[in-house]
Amino acid sequence: MKSYRSNMTQNPSGFVLLADYVPNIIQEIRYYSTYNFIGDRIDGYEEPCAVLTKEAARALKSVSSEMMVRGLRLKVFDAYRPVCAVKHFMLWGIEDQDIRMKPYFYPDLQKQELFEKGYIAKQSSHSRGSTVDLTLFDMACGKELDMGSPFDLFSEASHPDYRRITEQQYNNRMILRNAMLRNGFLPIDCEWWHFTLEDEPYPDTYFEFPVSSEYLRK
Repeated sequence: MKSYRSNMTQNPSGFVLLADYVPNIIQEIRYYSTYNFIGDRIDGYEEPCAVLTKEAARALKSVSSEMMVRGLRLKVFDAYRPVCAVKHFMLWGIEDQDIRMKPYFYPDLQKQELFEKGYIAKQSSHSRGSTVDLTLFDMACGKELDMGSPFDLFSEASHPDYRRITEQQYNNRMILRNAMLRNGFLPIDCEWWHFTLEDEPYPDTYFEFPVSSEYLRK
């Protein structure tokens, strides 16, 4: 794998605010808040907005249109993630002894296992700009669909094929997964919420500009 240094740029010209492409998107950008597995706002998140490559945003618009017909909206937890945010994760894992969020996000794992088991990577596809973490929101009920585990629960229960959940919870995961697959996204095997555009425009480039609407307008 190539290093960040040789494939890193601060140029945001190929990126857009997701809300400009999908106006009905719900955004709960967890790494801008303190409700995440570290418990602090993550480096590089200057605004609670989802940023994606134009290509990924267009594809997600198609997913949104398909789901709206079913009375569902997309709810996004994370999209583009700056390299400095990933470094924040790594430093926390190596140096920081703080485990105050363990009961909420990794109750059955030791901190170092988050890296050993692949839940947190040294290089993240999010930093290439075409990966998104999301769920579905039921407009009739006014709440998220029950997926059997919450976002960023680092556990076997979050694996997409985990079956020790109810049939409805599993079916809800498949509604999201199938819609994403139909529109050009690929899943991973340990997080039901994580998808990357198959034909991502920057497969070998990692970006280091802040999550900020102002930065995109520069």
